Amino acid sequence: MMGGGGQQQLQQLSQELEAIDEEIEELEAEIEDYRNQQSEIDEAVEAIETLDSGETVQVPLGGGAYLRAEVQDIDEVIVDLGGGYAAEQDQNDAVDALERKRDVLDDRVDEVQDEISELEAESDEIEQQAQQMQQQMQQQQMQQLQEQQGDE
Repeated sequence: MMGGGGQQQLQQLSQELEAIDEEIEELEAEIEDYRNQQSEIDEAVEAIETLDSGETVQVPLGGGAYLRAEVQDIDEVIVDLGGGYAAEQDQNDAVDALERKRDVLDDRVDEVQDEISELEAESDEIEQQAQQMQQQMQQQQMQQLQEQQGDE
């Protein structure tokens, strides 16, 4: 007889499913962050490729404030290399560096999506186990009812 032990196992499976769902949500938020970074990179690449020296641009100062500035030399682009380092690069090298960063983000998105797929598969397996347990418990309850009615 499964009785209370079956209920306890079902509750444990339910908690595991909840933890998996939370992890999937966190990973999906991580992907969204990577996508936002990729959009920013795309905008930067487009700006670098279309701007010329002497053009006026709006430079973000933070806090929603901007300053108009003139591009003195489009071949003097400062690109964040990561780890707190940046380097001045010409237009083509800057675009290449940004595209490499975007490719790294693409790879990371693929890795995270694979993690999500694995978690979804695990979740499906746990759901099947829970359904089987519920069916077994219902069958046992039916048998007990039949036995009780047969005893009367």
